[in-house]
Amino acid sequence: MTEASDAPQGAQHTNRLIHETSPYLLQHAHNPVDWYPWGEEALNKARQEDKPIFLSIGYSACHWCHVMERESFENAEIAALINRHFVPIKVDREERPDLDAIYMQAVQALTGQGGWPLNVFLTPDGRPFFGGTYFPPEDRRYGGQVMAGFPRVLLTLADAYQNRRQEVEEQAERLAEYLRERSSAPLLRRSQGQVLPQLELLANAASELAAEFDPVNGGFGGAPKFPNSMALEFLLRVHLHRAAGELPAAKEGERSELEIVEQTLRRMACGGIYDQLGGGFHRYSVDARWLVPHFEKMLYDNALLSRLYLHAYLVTGNPFYRRIAEETLDYVMREMTAPEGGFYSTQDADSEGEEGKFYLWQAEEIARLLPGEEGELFMAWYGVTPRGNFEGKNILHVPEPDAQRVAERLGVSRERLEQALEKGRALLLAAREQRVKPGRDEKVLTAWNGLMLRSFAEAARYLGRSDYRHVAERNADFLLTALRRDGRLQRTWKDGRAHLAGYLEDYAFLADGLLALYEASFELRWFSEARSLMEEALRLFADSENGGFFDTGSDQEALISRPKEIMDNATPAGNSVAAEVLLRLAAFTGEARYRQVAESYLQALADIMTQHPQAFGHLLGALDFALSPEREIAIIGDPQAEETAALLAVVNRRYRPNSVLACVAPGTTQERAAALIPLLAERPQQNGRATAYVCQHFACQAPVTTPEALQAQLDELNR
Repeated sequence: MTEASDAPQGAQHTNRLIHETSPYLLQHAHNPVDWYPWGEEALNKARQEDKPIFLSIGYSACHWCHVMERESFENAEIAALINRHFVPIKVDREERPDLDAIYMQAVQALTGQGGWPLNVFLTPDGRPFFGGTYFPPEDRRYGGQVMAGFPRVLLTLADAYQNRRQEVEEQAERLAEYLRERSSAPLLRRSQGQVLPQLELLANAASELAAEFDPVNGGFGGAPKFPNSMALEFLLRVHLHRAAGELPAAKEGERSELEIVEQTLRRMACGGIYDQLGGGFHRYSVDARWLVPHFEKMLYDNALLSRLYLHAYLVTGNPFYRRIAEETLDYVMREMTAPEGGFYSTQDADSEGEEGKFYLWQAEEIARLLPGEEGELFMAWYGVTPRGNFEGKNILHVPEPDAQRVAERLGVSRERLEQALEKGRALLLAAREQRVKPGRDEKVLTAWNGLMLRSFAEAARYLGRSDYRHVAERNADFLLTALRRDGRLQRTWKDGRAHLAGYLEDYAFLADGLLALYEASFELRWFSEARSLMEEALRLFADSENGGFFDTGSDQEALISRPKEIMDNATPAGNSVAAEVLLRLAAFTGEARYRQVAESYLQALADIMTQHPQAFGHLLGALDFALSPEREIAIIGDPQAEETAALLAVVNRRYRPNSVLACVAPGTTQERAAALIPLLAERPQQNGRATAYVCQHFACQAPVTTPEALQAQLDELNR
């Protein structure tokens, strides 16, 4: 271990994690455990000393990771056991999703469940032979079972490794073979020459989702309840097909897709899972009603949800959804944006050692800030009571969102109620800012930034928010400069240091965000960079033998297996986003090989994704793009000119998920742009006016120059 003199005042220990940039790893840098980061130094030590590896994987906002640290990793006696018998390695799952994916699969195979902290025991060559999640510091009884304490687990496994090595080796080899088979298995293939399925397959997937819908509270299933934003996005797309007559209307008695989406969005935004004062969503709800959240805030959740609420606004015109989208993006600008332009990763659930403390309120505290009628109105609207709804305190939520009805019940005008709410939110937010804030993981992850980049770019485009466009452009510029090393995209950045070669999701998510930024700004740099990233992804990650993409690059560290994630989880799978981006690039460029790679992957998984739609929400959106007649819209005119802006406003008035949009001024600029985006080639202006071309598969309708004519063409395509 590093000498204690290197530690901050009061710390007795400092280990090798002190040299890392990950806030999660740095949290463990003063544990008495002799932690190593994953790397050759630790692996060589295990081989040379013939010691098993204790691999512990977690992340900064993980509540039970912090609990296990306090109970076990800061315990000198337990640390001594770890140091004596194992080579301990600590990994931030957000930095190393490859290691997390491999060893999570192993623990799930061993125990039938997974989660974090993820604690796995490996042979010196990296093969797992035992693992689990949280271990208590001593034996504990839960119901009729006794959960082995961590010291007993450590001693038992150390003894097995020393005295029953054959059993350990056999178990390790079985698990390693299982992991290798999973990563190398061919994707399910349809018969040779069979084309993609019909659009009706999407309706079947929507029916599967509808069967799991909670008609009372919205969302899917019971507690705990996660905001499955990708499945809801897919349902919104199915609704558009039904509205256009491309799919039959829902059967009598069945809930429509739009009803499922809207009820869920309303209930979430009125619940405690949404930060009613500061905007933004917490990770999930521990109950079925969206009331009591797990209070951590993740960048990726807020990227996906802000985009979903934006799309719901475009589909319905309901300003409530726009407000939630903007409040969420404003929260990210205020709380989660680095001065350099990157987006931070997470905010913890805990502050001052208590989960949710930053967000909770007592009735008398609100009454002091808002005395008299204003306080009474505020507390009535947000469900605040002296008893509270969470450990004697209150999570702000909106039990009855009808302002007119609530105002009548309270005997005031609607205007008076809304005035009191506006004043109360501002005062309470200012008071909350004086509290000790939850910890923030300030590393910048390329993949998660790509998700948020797309959300800001889309909001800039559809809402006409130049400030959002500025945020998106700064972020894109930062990612393309600070997170590249020798031309290779990097995974993570903090304190001026970028490291770890990027994974598939880093390339695909960033390319996705850049395409959205191109459609918001029409700056060719963003399109060019997106295409270059996907060309590099095809080179580094494509599995030419079995289809799809590996998560790790051909130039990255060889592990015991090469993971290939196909299911969408809390974030989309890299494969899902790569498929969609390739389809969009094909629509812009006419490049058939992009479409072929995407369609072969979609064809292989079409059956399973429609049978299990919650696990393939984003991929179903890519399938929708592939099955639908995509709209290629080219506008020739100066994007800053009034008549061009009028044409763009028609296109951006509605949510058109299966379309691409290109725009360029005529002349030399158009020639350069057409070389990169063939959709813009040979599209002259008509009579010197800004001109729109609406195309399908590069076959275009007659060019039009007025917003009314363009609207008529788009309406005709939607019939």
